[in-house]
Amino acid sequence: MTVSGARYSVCVRDHFMIAHSFQGEVFGPAQRMHGATYVVDLQMQRQALDADGIVVDIGRATDVLKAVLAELNFRNLDEDHAFTGRNTTTEFLARVIFDRVAARIASGDLGEGAHGLDAMRVTLHESHVAWAAYEAPLPARG
Repeated sequence: MTVSGARYSVCVRDHFMIAHSFQGEVFGPAQRMHGATYVVDLQMQRQALDADGIVVDIGRATDVLKAVLAELNFRNLDEDHAFTGRNTTTEFLARVIFDRVAARIASGDLGEGAHGLDAMRVTLHESHVAWAAYEAPLPARG
């Protein structure tokens, strides 16, 4: 029996370290260059399990998250042209990671079983008391 609105999910976790600064008085001392270490949770969702009885291959999901985070890890984001003119806030970075993982799902990096994924959530933990996330449906594949 399927319950309306019921969903399965799998979450994998990794971390990355960056340096950056912000523009705007609202950021106070964070306007100066500072470092951040984020713990990242990547949650992938679907309404029904695949033929193997899983949401997605956890090993592949771990590898994809690690590859996406490697593009940011140990970087000064103020020097990355992709972020010129943007405050690389936790919320903003959650969306960046979401979009990059979604592109890898679309290109097949998570395998055929990932075609049933229909939503995803990326959570960046700044500390044990503060975090931000971006969650959205994934584009339908036809």
